Amino acid sequence: MTSPEEPRFLAAIPVLRSFDEGKAREFYCGFLGFSVTFQHRFAPGLPLYFEVERAGLRLHLSEHHGDACPGATVFVPMRGVAAFHAELSAQRYAFNRPGLEELPWGMQVEVIDPFGNRIRFCERPGEG
Repeated sequence: MTSPEEPRFLAAIPVLRSFDEGKAREFYCGFLGFSVTFQHRFAPGLPLYFEVERAGLRLHLSEHHGDACPGATVFVPMRGVAAFHAELSAQRYAFNRPGLEELPWGMQVEVIDPFGNRIRFCERPGEG
């Protein structure tokens, strides 16, 4: 007799609220270097729902009222945070100049998108 497979979580994909497609694309694709992997509208002129991806991190951005609240925070464990910070700093992006901060839990870069959502990219010691 075989037992059912134990539940296993594969990944979490945060859904972040956005209000303006152009600003979202400029920030996530232009500044952070993500690529759009899919987008959906139920009809022309209706809110946009789309996914961006970079190096294994996927985020969903939604203009739909009930999908998420603006001002969320997402914590992203990663490797290479110093190189990522250098890449962002070199762009001289007018709306966000994140620092590289040493915190008790690791080296962290925090960015805030145009809709008040915070993303904390953190390299924690001992995680590989």
